[in-house]
This record gives sequence, structure tokens and C-alpha cells, in this order.
Amino acid sequence: MGTHVWEKSFEAYAQKLIDEVQVPGAIVAVAKDGELIYEKSFGYRDREEQAPIDLDTVFGIGSITKSYTCAAIMQLQEAGKLSIHDPVVTYLPEFRTPDESHTKAITIQHFMTHTLGLPPLSSLFPGMLASMKDDPAAEELLALPELQGVEPIHTYEQLMDYIARQPIELLGAPGTEFSYSNDAYALLGAIIERVSGQPYEDYVKEHILEPLGLTRTVFHIEELGDDQNYSVLYSARTKDGVKEVLRTPIWWDAPAMRAAGFLKASARDMLRYADMYRTGGSANGVRILSEASVAEMVTPFAKVDALKSYGYGLGIQPFGENATLIQHTGGIKGVTAHMLIVPEAGITGILLTNISDAPIQALTLGLLNSLLGRPLETPYATFASYEAPLDVLRQSVGTFQSGEGDQATVTFDEENERLVLAMGGQELPLTPIGEDAFLFTVRNVDTIVRFVRSADGTIIRCALGSRQLPAAG
Repeated sequence: MGTHVWEKSFEAYAQKLIDEVQVPGAIVAVAKDGELIYEKSFGYRDREEQAPIDLDTVFGIGSITKSYTCAAIMQLQEAGKLSIHDPVVTYLPEFRTPDESHTKAITIQHFMTHTLGLPPLSSLFPGMLASMKDDPAAEELLALPELQGVEPIHTYEQLMDYIARQPIELLGAPGTEFSYSNDAYALLGAIIERVSGQPYEDYVKEHILEPLGLTRTVFHIEELGDDQNYSVLYSARTKDGVKEVLRTPIWWDAPAMRAAGFLKASARDMLRYADMYRTGGSANGVRILSEASVAEMVTPFAKVDALKSYGYGLGIQPFGENATLIQHTGGIKGVTAHMLIVPEAGITGILLTNISDAPIQALTLGLLNSLLGRPLETPYATFASYEAPLDVLRQSVGTFQSGEGDQATVTFDEENERLVLAMGGQELPLTPIGEDAFLFTVRNVDTIVRFVRSADGTIIRCALGSRQLPAAG
């Protein structure tokens, strides 16, 4: 494997971030042309036992699961069992939105690209309820008023029934508006199940994990049996202004939503899996998908913001002058993960941690800059400055919230004549980059914020990162 000139500086940069955010354990691994060129672990998979991390330590990967789900859909299309342009109701006649003609126009591809027109919904909580109920770490969440008297969701049918009952405003015609949807991905699992005749998890195991030899990729940590080489989960909480990181070992699960984010995997398995997207469908000497299917998966179909686009279960963005970054993050309780592929450089990489809200984007940025010979702190992109009229800025003031519990409040700072976004205890000044478009920066990583107006010019939503948050009436 050898050492690289950038290792010392990258590791110092990573260690500083990891200490600052109190990440108990992490691993970074990179392959070039399918061969491991770099691996480094930080901290422990089990802090209390001081148990080390290696390439075979299993971590949660959260929403990176979505790419496996899309790979399964593409396999079924190759087998002639469905077309991604088929209406969803062909396979899920129970699926409903507030508008019947809208419902009928939604295709499988709209689900895959998060462009079905649904705002973020609260279904993940009832979906995980059964596993959260036994977890002391979930007490605060379970006390939220919106979770009182909610029935748990165990089945795809219950999930579709729940979605049908939500009093929502659709974002726009299918295919026109991107807003990240765990519900769409959960229901891709239902489509896979109905078309293949196998439970979603069994299909993925038989057609993706087993052929690729991914023996340390599982939906349930119990599948590892007596093997203890997996990450313990940690959660942060702030008490009297001091952040503390607690051991919270219970894994949350959502039986009807596994296709959206519940796989667990080792770094070694993840590099092998990612290689399939680098090569155009093969890894470990086994072809899983046709080159055409993979090329389609990494096509930027949906615009997320000024920089990012989305294909099928994978994000796509330019990186530097002539490279493309194909990537996906994952984050749930005790999990922050990032998979990346830079095809032009032959690079695949994986970053896995055992706490939610680890500074994964900043770690990835430092890693990519190191690998591609750029200064460590180079941002993902630079944006020209834009002069926004003050009266227009004032129109963006308000509170925006999503069914997933995210809330953002935008205020106008008179002294500095700028907008400030308050979210999760942080006050983030917004820099204008275009009409109704802004960004804020945390640890060199920019997040783009866009305000969406109705036909009469009123601001009705805030597109923040990958989700559209409706204005709170």
C-alpha cells in the first residue's frame, strides 16, 4: 500500500475534526483501480472496551442503502420484469397522494430520483417506533407531541395508508421538483418484493450481496452471530451547554423502510461494492448490472441545487476541473457514512463512523483534496458573489418545517443587512449566490439554500440541502 505524501496532513486534519465533534470511532479507506491504497482508523468501535477498528468492522451505512435498492430495480428491468417508466400504481395500486391524476403520473423513476412531488413526511418515526420504544436514547424523541398516539408502521401496506392520510401540499408535477424522500425508497422495496416474489432483503442478499461476496454486509447486526467486530452506537446530547457522547447500543430498525437506509457493512465490503459503479457493473469478477444500467444510475437526472444532482440512489456533482464525484451519505442513529467514486481518477472510497452528525462532508472534502493534489481546505466549488436587494431579502423571513422534524427559522439581521438561518442551535449567516439562492458554510463545506415562490411571488418553501421544507403557515 505504501505511504502517500498527503497522509500526515490529512490525518492531522481528520483527527482535529474528529476530536472537535467527539466522534468515538471512524475508518477511512480508499482504493484505486480496485486495489486498496489507503486505510486509516480513528478511535474505537467500542470506546468503553477500547476495541479497535479494522477493514472488517461492520458499521451502519444508512441511506447509502438506496443505491443497492436502485441496483435491484435495474436488475429487474434487465430481466424484463418491470420498466422504470412504468407507473408506480401498476405495482402498488394502494399508493395514493392528495391528487389522483398526480398519483397515476408517478413512475418508478420518479421514486428513484426523489421527484415524485411529495414533501418530507414523518413516516420514518412510526416506521422505527417498535425498535425506539425499548431504547432509553429515544426518550426525548418519543416525547414529541407529534409522536403521541401514533400507530407503528410495520408493513408496506400500512406505510401507503399512512402516506395517503397526510394533509400535504404536493411540490409540483412528477419529475419537476426534487425533495429527498425516504418514503419513495421504502416503497421501491415494496415494488421489488411484489415483482420478484421475494422479500426485499432476500432479493438484495441473493442478487447483489452474495454474488459480490459481501459477507460482512447485513440488514441486522444479529446476522453476524457471535462475531463482535461491529461498531457500538453513540449519541451526542447537550446538557447544561456541554456536549456529551453516550453509548446508546440499540440499533433502530424500520421493517417497512429497510430499502431506504438500514444496511450495515464493513469498509472492505463497501469498497468492493463501490467498484461496481467505477467499472460499469462488475466487481470481484462478477457482473451485477449492464454497463448501460450503471451509466443510467450515475446520470444527473434531478437537480438538487446549484452544485449537486441526483441519479438513481446516487448523488452526482462536478469536482475540480475535470472530475466527477459520484457519492451518497448515510446518517441515522449512531451512523454517519459516506461512499464516493471518482471514475476519472479510478478512485473509490468509504468513510464510516459510529455516531450521527459526524463531520463527514468535511472529512470527505479533505480526503478528496488530498487524493487529487489540491490544498486540504479547497471548497467543493466557488460561487460568484451576487447582490440581492434588501426588500427581496426581507421577503424570505419566516419559519420552515418538514414532517421529519427539521425546522429552520430565517431572520433578517438589520445591522449586517443579511439573512440568518437558525437551525439545530446554530445561527448561520446566508451569503447570496443568485436569485433567491444562498449558501452557508460550516467547516469549509457549503450548503445551498433556495427559496421557492408560488405563482404570485410568495415564498412557500425553503429548499435546504436535499429537502424542501414548507413554510409554516
